[in-house]
Amino acid sequence: MNEKFKIAALLTGRGNNTLKNKNILPVLGKPLLYYPGMAAKTCSLITDFYCSSDDEAILSAAESIGYKRILRPDELALPTSQHVDAIIHALSVMKEDDCEPDILVVILANNAITKNEWIEESIKYILKDNSISAVVPVMEEMDHHPYRSKTLDKNGFLKTWFDFSGKNVSTNRQDLPKNYVLCHNFWTLNLKESVCSKTEGQQPWTFMGNKIKPIIVEESFDVHTLEDIKKSEDWIVRNNINY
Repeated sequence: MNEKFKIAALLTGRGNNTLKNKNILPVLGKPLLYYPGMAAKTCSLITDFYCSSDDEAILSAAESIGYKRILRPDELALPTSQHVDAIIHALSVMKEDDCEPDILVVILANNAITKNEWIEESIKYILKDNSISAVVPVMEEMDHHPYRSKTLDKNGFLKTWFDFSGKNVSTNRQDLPKNYVLCHNFWTLNLKESVCSKTEGQQPWTFMGNKIKPIIVEESFDVHTLEDIKKSEDWIVRNNINY
């Protein structure tokens, strides 16, 4: 099915975080990054595996499950650094290693809420329709719908984000257009239509291109606190994740 396409996985994680060493904190006895890393590693469609990080402990943990190391420059590992720059750097290193993928699955090391069947589904969408620029997991979110959100005017008072002049917007969330938020667990990129395209994609993740296919999931969360570690363990047990 994927004879014409080379598919690689890129596990990304930086060492400088508010929660120290969060990407390798133990989750049911294994480092956090083990779970998203193995979700991709057990996907039969992916042939090449790399990890981009500035942190030796992260690179070593990823290497132990079969990921080649890519040492990320310090300037691409700052809290203000953009993910796309780390991806572009990794692709240049991969090219030197004779790996030039058509499809890149970017896996975030601090999110255990990833299933290999989601990754496989995302790849198959692109293999079936090569005009798709990216496939990403999303969650339906109606409570915090953008129509119900506010910002501040110059005087410090609340105002709407949009101009609703002449419109009557319902206060009932079920009446509003469907709203989805991107998950930060993995993004599957058709590189020629996304990162390597000369056309700017949708803000703010412009590197995803303009034709983005969703995979709707019920739950996803990044690890930012120790409480999130416990939540991750609960999710892994509840979903019978066993690599």
